[in-house]
Amino acid sequence: MSVMAATAVVSPQAEASESWYLALLGFAEHFRTSSPPKIRLCVHCLQAVFQFKPPQRIEARTHLQLGSVLYHHTKNSELARQHLEKAWFISQQIPQFEDVKFEAASLLSELYCQENSVDAAKPLLRKAIQISQQTPYWHCRLLFQLAQLHTLEKDLVSACDLLGVGAEYARVVGSEYTRALFLLSKGMLLLMERKLQDVHPLLTLCGQIVENWQGNPIQKESLRVFFLVLQVTHYLDAGQVKSVKPCLKQLQQCIQTISTLHDDEILPSNPADLFHWLPKEHMCVLVYLVTVMHSMQAGYLEKAQKYTDKALMQLEKLKMLDSSPILSSFQVILLEHIIMCRLVTGHKATALQEISQLCQLCQQSPRLFSNHAAQLHTLLGLYCISVNCMDNAEAQFTTALRLTTHQELWTFIVTNLASVYIREGNRHQELYGLLERINPDHNFPVSSHCLRAAAFYIRGLFSFFQGRYNEAKRFLRETLKMSNAEDLNRLTACSLVLLGHIFYVLGNHRESNNMVVPAMQLASKIPDMSVQLWSSALLRDLNKACGNNIDAHEAAQMHQNFSQQLLQDHIEACSLPEHNLITWTDGSPPVQFQAQNGPTTSLASLL
Repeated sequence: MSVMAATAVVSPQAEASESWYLALLGFAEHFRTSSPPKIRLCVHCLQAVFQFKPPQRIEARTHLQLGSVLYHHTKNSELARQHLEKAWFISQQIPQFEDVKFEAASLLSELYCQENSVDAAKPLLRKAIQISQQTPYWHCRLLFQLAQLHTLEKDLVSACDLLGVGAEYARVVGSEYTRALFLLSKGMLLLMERKLQDVHPLLTLCGQIVENWQGNPIQKESLRVFFLVLQVTHYLDAGQVKSVKPCLKQLQQCIQTISTLHDDEILPSNPADLFHWLPKEHMCVLVYLVTVMHSMQAGYLEKAQKYTDKALMQLEKLKMLDSSPILSSFQVILLEHIIMCRLVTGHKATALQEISQLCQLCQQSPRLFSNHAAQLHTLLGLYCISVNCMDNAEAQFTTALRLTTHQELWTFIVTNLASVYIREGNRHQELYGLLERINPDHNFPVSSHCLRAAAFYIRGLFSFFQGRYNEAKRFLRETLKMSNAEDLNRLTACSLVLLGHIFYVLGNHRESNNMVVPAMQLASKIPDMSVQLWSSALLRDLNKACGNNIDAHEAAQMHQNFSQQLLQDHIEACSLPEHNLITWTDGSPPVQFQAQNGPTTSLASLL
């Protein structure tokens, strides 16, 4: 907060005549804005105000300014807290002093949260909300702040209630724009809670409000972006990759429109409209991010990599100027997706280095690490599968299951853990227990189309390994039906090649060929290295069995090339010091990775 800006609302009668005050304020602002800032001198100037025994209004405002400077520019949080508490206490005794009063309450509760004194922040915000009803801007801002505090504590019910109160208040004071912001924020939390029956009518209402609102074009488009991001993530959570395309296209067009609009400096006439959801630059990164999520699920991995590179480049530029925590969250989610892409495309060494980068990024913030620890262990589990370290994969997935409460992630982990037990071949009791918990035919734990299709695939894989080929075909045809309906290319490719393998074992070479050829084409398009390896081996054996020696030789050559690429990448990954991360299952990740021989790994499952 600019120290001088605080004089804009100073009462002329009470304060403007105090030349000493304006002089000290001017010096304080000069020191604060120096390059580099001279914060100690700025604080001295503000403290000198108290030597003049100023009136209450100046005293309260100066305590607020000192608290703000100390909070934002120093590590002396105790002194900052003392000044903010005094500003809050004194300002409550002064009539028509809303800006200082509520700024102090807002900043003080923020400081309490930073000091893990959430129990002190809540009653403070509740009181400020109670006495701010005649001040629309502050009433809305404080409601948002308390809702955010409850959200960080994972008390989404209380947060939703507050956002509902805010939406009704905004309607009463004639701010449809801020009403939409409250409702969209509530919709976001309802999606997080998986209360889908409440989300649909809320999003329908939001859509009507957004379309009917006539105001600042950038504000209108930003509401549309918020609305469309919720719709897109709702579809992606449900694993509906094909159904989401029209919404995603609208979202991409919307962000292009916003990037051509100039920021309008004209302030809204209604003080309750003085809010922005996200800066334009943050919205651009967010749209890149949901595009990456879509490409990853659909199996367009080169497109996912292209948009990840664009988003990460944009993030690096933004982080030089902006320390907003949301940018680190965006970066973490992008890295999580690109790591999965690397593992599929056969770039394990790069994936491992990015997992290490992700660990370092998460360690910079306890909240970030807490929110993404389960995902980190899941990614390490997927890496362990790719280098055939099945014991480590099991340990990583078990750790991830212990850390997550997110149903979709839990189902994803269980599905992959089941694949580990299938490959190990001697864990039938544990495997049956897992398969019962993700039974796609009965009480499947989540509504995700994609995860349910994957559960059918896992059942088909297990039946195949047990030699129950007719049962395997039934499960795999179900996977194919579901994956074709929503363009889930990777599941389609995996199902086709496994069906091809079953028909080959049964001696039905023509039907096998009809499955393996499109599997190979799709795997090349994704590209999925493991399915390409598997398909080329089958094509080699099929052509050999049918006497097509030229085609058999060509397929053998392809198989050899894929084997060599995977082998080289496997050796490179296992020789990296970061490979030792696969043994980390507790607490924070190790800061340094000593290069040492990792566990013995076998390429038998790959070759």
